[in-house]
Amino acid sequence: MSGTALAPRGVHVSIETSGLVEEIEQYLASLPGPLHPPTPYVCPLGSTLQPWNAGHPLPHRTLLDRLVHRPARPADVTVAGHLRLTSRYLAASGWLQGALWDPRGRVCLLGAQAAVLAHGYGTPYTVRRARAQVMEVLHATGRPVDSPDAYNDRPGTTQADVHLLLDNAAARALVLGI
Repeated sequence: MSGTALAPRGVHVSIETSGLVEEIEQYLASLPGPLHPPTPYVCPLGSTLQPWNAGHPLPHRTLLDRLVHRPARPADVTVAGHLRLTSRYLAASGWLQGALWDPRGRVCLLGAQAAVLAHGYGTPYTVRRARAQVMEVLHATGRPVDSPDAYNDRPGTTQADVHLLLDNAAARALVLGI
């Protein structure tokens, strides 16, 4: 019964010969199209505030760590993940120039990387590789400086510039698979 409809004996009706397809196409063409593209739903109550390390596991001490009085093993993060966490930490705590941190809790680029490491995300090796990616982006975009800290403290650099730098370095690290 593929493609045939029930009809009186001796009459063969198929979808191709019945004109049903053309009739459906004409009907669909006569319908009005959407007036405008659908807009995404935005909650009228706003968004919820999330901690800077949301979505990453908290490092926790095992029984052996507690018995030998050592800190928890660092949570495993990629170089790209470390750079994203650094940007999120900067956004949560605030940014400053000319010092690692201040009494209000604001940090510079290096201070944010140190804080992410101190909270147990990654290893010193991860931080060194992340800083190398930041330097690669700085040099590739025509901003030759001696270190990411010199760029952070340079007059005219804004917090948005630092976040963009971290985002570009994270994207580069992601492409490299690190």
